[in-house]
Amino acid sequence: MAEVNTEFRGYRSPLSTRYASKEMQYLFSDQHKFSTWRKLWILLAKAEKALGLDITDDQIREMEKHVEDIDFKAAAAEEALTRHDVMAHVHVFAKQCPLAAPIIHLGATSCFVGDNTDLLILKEALDQLLPKLVGVIKQLAQFAMQYRDLPTLGFTHLQPAQLTTVGKRCSLWIQDLLMDERALRNCRDNLRFRGVKGTTGTQASFLQLFAGDSAKVRQLDQTVTKLAGFERYYAVTGQTYSRKVDLEIVSALASLGATVHKMCSDLRLLASRKELEEPFEQTQIGSSAMPYKRNPMRSERCCALARHMITLQANAANTLAVQWLERTLDDSANRRLTLSEAFLSADACLLTLLNISQGLVVYPKVIERNIAQELPFMSTENVIMAMVKAGGDRQVCHEKIRVLSHEAGAQVKQHGKDNDLVERIRADPYFAPILGQLGSILDPKTFTGRAADQVVEFVNEEVNPIVALYGDKVVTKSAQLKI
Repeated sequence: MAEVNTEFRGYRSPLSTRYASKEMQYLFSDQHKFSTWRKLWILLAKAEKALGLDITDDQIREMEKHVEDIDFKAAAAEEALTRHDVMAHVHVFAKQCPLAAPIIHLGATSCFVGDNTDLLILKEALDQLLPKLVGVIKQLAQFAMQYRDLPTLGFTHLQPAQLTTVGKRCSLWIQDLLMDERALRNCRDNLRFRGVKGTTGTQASFLQLFAGDSAKVRQLDQTVTKLAGFERYYAVTGQTYSRKVDLEIVSALASLGATVHKMCSDLRLLASRKELEEPFEQTQIGSSAMPYKRNPMRSERCCALARHMITLQANAANTLAVQWLERTLDDSANRRLTLSEAFLSADACLLTLLNISQGLVVYPKVIERNIAQELPFMSTENVIMAMVKAGGDRQVCHEKIRVLSHEAGAQVKQHGKDNDLVERIRADPYFAPILGQLGSILDPKTFTGRAADQVVEFVNEEVNPIVALYGDKVVTKSAQLKI
């Protein structure tokens, strides 16, 4: 009997196997989480020693030697006995560091490592996402500038409306992404450290350690915060930092999800009209049954992940809402899912969007043909104005145009023919005074208003300053997408 491969017999998140980057996955890995716990215990010990507690350099050096070499099997066995993840890791770390064992986790509660680690991860995750988001913005801005004056049909109510340009439409996507950048940057810049607060946030255990010296306890909070790389800590907490922090961040990510969904839905609609396509690899298969198909799978993937991001906002809101008094533990399992999946989904979306934005394909001839089917109807007001200037009666001209438009519309809708309104106008002697002007009257670029100028102004005034803010941190190289 063939040996069974056990690797594929348990659940594995597609965010890990298919979508998110290795860098973002590492941030939410057990290795990173528990090694960060150990780093925090070391920072706490260093700060306590500096403030006079009986902790030696040898104890600190011993802990520093074992930051990364975590015995996960031993920790799992301990947790099975204690039903407490933090104490399981305290015991395992203490066995590796017998000299330091008496001072590991001194005065702290579980949330010292749990919450502070989460805050460090959230900060790092935002630092990873923002340059990718700005990379997408930068690529789309280049696309918008390239096609700033290419006329295309605008749509309202998903019905043909006045013309816009391909670049101007792209600028609408960029504007939403800029709002997402601002929201996520604000989340990162406003993020604080929980610090050392004790079991209900009162710092009572630390006040005992320092014999009632309140100034030293405050200094301990400040020192550990600085050592951890934060400028500020939350002045008041319960046992945990407020889950409002999670809600603000997940809400910003959910908002990014809405932006991504809107943009990628537009791309899917335009792909169905054959006006614009996302990249399509030479060996890519669009359909198992229809070899000719070029499905917009990247945009569809983004929409799928974006919908998941949007739903996670409700999780974060409900978790905040049920944190009774100083905290309840029913946040724990939910946050393990919500925070990681929000960031991993956002990371996957931005990686895919970067790939899309670097390879968008425009088909001007198809766009031109689609315009030709609608522009004659849109130009009727201009035709009327030209006839009036040539001495015609507006009401008479309006009636003439109305009749010819209905006749041309019947050819399109009832007989599936091309829009022949212009030919009908040319054939009617009434319009003889303006026949020489019809070419300019029907030039699509005369129907796009200030669209091209708006794109230039928008990119120069709003996009470029944000791109410059990130300098060489902007992610511009698209990685090979996973399956």
